Amino acid sequence: MGYYVTVEPGVKLYVEDINPEGSRTIVFLHGWPLSHQQFEYQFNVLPHKGYRCIGIDWRGFGKSDKPSSGYSFDRLSDDIRTVVDALGLEQFTLAGHSTGGAIAVRYMSRHHGYGVSNLVLIDAAAPIGFTAETAARFLTQALNDRPKMMREVTDNFFFQYITSPFSEWFFQLGLQAAGWSTAAIIITLRDEELDADLPKIRVPTLIVHGVHDKVIPFAQAYELNEQIKHSKLVPFHYSGHGLFWEEHDKFNKVLRKFIGSTGK
Repeated sequence: MGYYVTVEPGVKLYVEDINPEGSRTIVFLHGWPLSHQQFEYQFNVLPHKGYRCIGIDWRGFGKSDKPSSGYSFDRLSDDIRTVVDALGLEQFTLAGHSTGGAIAVRYMSRHHGYGVSNLVLIDAAAPIGFTAETAARFLTQALNDRPKMMREVTDNFFFQYITSPFSEWFFQLGLQAAGWSTAAIIITLRDEELDADLPKIRVPTLIVHGVHDKVIPFAQAYELNEQIKHSKLVPFHYSGHGLFWEEHDKFNKVLRKFIGSTGK
């Protein structure tokens, strides 16, 4: 089911809650500039295996409200904490892709990993996000020709072949966002770093990353693995930045093994 959670006056986040009766809970944080819908190929499978899957659209993206401000990692992680409190979540797995991974890292640091039993970082934009050069290109496009920017994002996202219909679906996910929030996150990815957050992560952490990732280099996965205690790195050899789709069968199996069985 889908519903909204108010995170501050005038700002509501959309939450997709699938199989609320599941015995283990996974909270998914999407990447920029997408929405919770990017995890369709997890939501198709994991609830039937007994998992409760919660997808949250950050402010400015997907079906959530789109305020003009509030796009720092601090504010975005505070929004997640508000949703966690509103839903009364405990002992859940927090799984973040790309910028969602960066938000998850900040959540673990800023909120002391409140309620989180396991962390999953998927092609995470950490400890750094965009270089100044990449950010400048995306920012110019976002403010002048956002569809062109999203087409470039789509073209560079995947290592494996994607069909034209899939490409169009993915392209449209990115255009659900507001232009101003799309641009604001580019600036956040350019200016904020997460090195100081990493040593504060205390829970078992699974790091998965596509070897052929053109968005966030695979080398950053090694850095995360070195800096996060109790972490395990699993390379995805046939994926770019989209392993949640490119090798979704493998990802779902690795995720289930890491979290633990529900008995189904």
